[in-house]
Amino acid sequence: MITRTFQFGKATVRLLKGDITEEDSDAIVNAANSSLMGGGGVDGAIHRKGGPTILEECKKIRATIWPQGLPVGKAVITAAGNLKAKYVIHTVGPVWRDGQHEEPALLAQAYQNSLTLAISKGLKSVAFPSISTGAYGYPIEDASRIALKTVREFLEKEGTLTRIDLVLFSETDLKVYTAASESLFLNR
Repeated sequence: MITRTFQFGKATVRLLKGDITEEDSDAIVNAANSSLMGGGGVDGAIHRKGGPTILEECKKIRATIWPQGLPVGKAVITAAGNLKAKYVIHTVGPVWRDGQHEEPALLAQAYQNSLTLAISKGLKSVAFPSISTGAYGYPIEDASRIALKTVREFLEKEGTLTRIDLVLFSETDLKVYTAASESLFLNR
C-alpha cells in the first residue's frame, strides 16, 4: 500500500506499508547486525526467506573483508537468494543510547553507504526498512527524519537511481514516516 510519492529528479521516493522481503526492487536493504549471520526482525526475515545463499555470501565477507564484523554505518552487498530482489545490501545501524554518541551521523551513514553501494553496482531501485528502530531502539520520529533527509540529499546530488522505497512494517510506523515526509519534502 503506497501512501506517499515524491519526485527528486529522475527518482521516485515512495512510502509504503508492507513486507520488505516481498519487494521486487533491484536491492532490498537489510538492517543487519555486525555479525552478518542473521538475527531477529528484518534481518532474520530476510535470511529465512532468502535461503542459504545469503548466509554463505555473508560468511565469505566475514572471512575476507570484515573479519571483525561489519562496522556501524558501513554496507556490503550479497545475492538475494530466493527473494524477489536481485541483491541484499546489508548495513548496520546504530544502537540508540541517548543521541549523544554519534547515533544520528551513523544512521545517516547507513543510508548513504547503502545508496552509494547500489549506484556502484549499477542498480536503479532500492527498498529500505526503518533502520535501527526495532531492537536497536532508535526513536522512530528521529530516525524517520534522518532517513528521509539523507535520501533527499543523496538524490539531489546523484541522478542514476529511479526509485527508492521506504517499506514500513506497521501502520503506526508508516504514519510517522508520512508526517516526517510532509515536513521535510513539502515544506522545502
